[in-house]
Amino acid sequence: MIKLALPAGDLRTPVADALESVGLKVEGYGEGSRTYILSVGGHERAVARVFREKDIPIQIAMGSYDLGICGLAWIEELRARYPQHPVASLRDLGVGRLGLYVASAAETEGLGSLGGRRGLRVASEFPNIAEAFALAARLPAYRVQAVWGAAEAYPPEDADLAVIAAGDEAAVSAKGLVPLLRMLCSSAWLIANADSLAKKDLSPLLGPLAGSGSRGEAQSLRLPPPLPAGTGEKRPAPARRQSLRMALPDGHQQRHVVAALREAGLLPLAGYDETRCLRRPKSALAGLEIKVIRPHDMPQLVATGEIDLAVTGRDCLTEHLSRFPSSPAEELVDLQRCQFNVAAVVSEDVPASDLDGALAHWRAQGNRMIRVASEFPGIADAFARSRHLGRYQVIPIAGASEGFVPEDAELLIEGTETGRTLVENRLKPIDLLFRSTTCVIASRERVLSGRRRKLFDQVVSSLRMSANAG
Repeated sequence: MIKLALPAGDLRTPVADALESVGLKVEGYGEGSRTYILSVGGHERAVARVFREKDIPIQIAMGSYDLGICGLAWIEELRARYPQHPVASLRDLGVGRLGLYVASAAETEGLGSLGGRRGLRVASEFPNIAEAFALAARLPAYRVQAVWGAAEAYPPEDADLAVIAAGDEAAVSAKGLVPLLRMLCSSAWLIANADSLAKKDLSPLLGPLAGSGSRGEAQSLRLPPPLPAGTGEKRPAPARRQSLRMALPDGHQQRHVVAALREAGLLPLAGYDETRCLRRPKSALAGLEIKVIRPHDMPQLVATGEIDLAVTGRDCLTEHLSRFPSSPAEELVDLQRCQFNVAAVVSEDVPASDLDGALAHWRAQGNRMIRVASEFPGIADAFARSRHLGRYQVIPIAGASEGFVPEDAELLIEGTETGRTLVENRLKPIDLLFRSTTCVIASRERVLSGRRRKLFDQVVSSLRMSANAG
């Protein structure tokens, strides 16, 4: 069986078109099917699975999949940490073209001005590439902040630099940043596991794809030379904060949070509603500074004091506390919105209705290691220990986890609202971990006074009253 890994997200439609143009019709892929395990029309020996793009090079390198399609940036992200990985870049499909840029806030005077500055913060969802940049530039005492996305929102308050993907320099500027260096021209590439390429007949898929796109060597990262040492000045200490900083979520939580803010009389005057999402919407309250980021990243920013107040999911807070038990981040208000179960999920073929039965089934089959896949590895690890799974392996993933069972994991730790996606992928929940909901979080070590204290209490009180009234 030839196993093909395909990307979800923005690449889905252009990749589906590229496959169909050479006679490879993946049933339901281009149409956005919620099923993550798909057949390849006319090829009984091939199966396709859909993953988040960043997971595909990892799956290929591990040998779990023979062929895959993903952006070159994610291949380089893997290579930056594991330079000897067994992933062969075969063909540029010519779609999904993006640049990978180092960018800064508007006041930075070019890349050379960073030389010798100590303590620079670099935010990116490509942390390995960001690390490679900082090392090549010889930035002293730098700190890379790995984020789930929206890295462009971090400078200048929460980062000095961001490594981001964008169409061109104009697109970087449109995000309010100054492009300093383009490190990579990325596009969708066909990749293969080197061992599969050498030992397995992949011609049913490689044959048609040989006429698609262009051959050639994949570009490597363009890293800067060592920057001038400069004076070794430290990053200026932040001025004493006069405003209250609040983080709001983008993505699927946004419409629920918009409704909660509207009922509490706190909806931003512009830039954050059911149809718009600016990174810095204008607050309706004087002294309240709002930033829109990914909910997964909020607990860390609250814990380190960059953000005073955040609206995120209980799943994100629980994941953070599972990894950092002494973190000061805590839940203040349950907004009772965007509710769903975080559950342990298995294949429908497992003849068990609870975890004990599933474990007995796997052990009877000779499974010595239980593989647990989740985009919440901290929660997954805590679950495995508390439920005494014995030998287990947690597989961190970026999402689209339904495609992992049963081939690549026995168990998922997954959020499920209606259960529809589970049914469509022939999965079932066997153990409930907790009920997630949208909540307001802050640091229990917060030090607020004067206007900031009053504003904090006003916002929390308004949201609590609104939630209780609902």
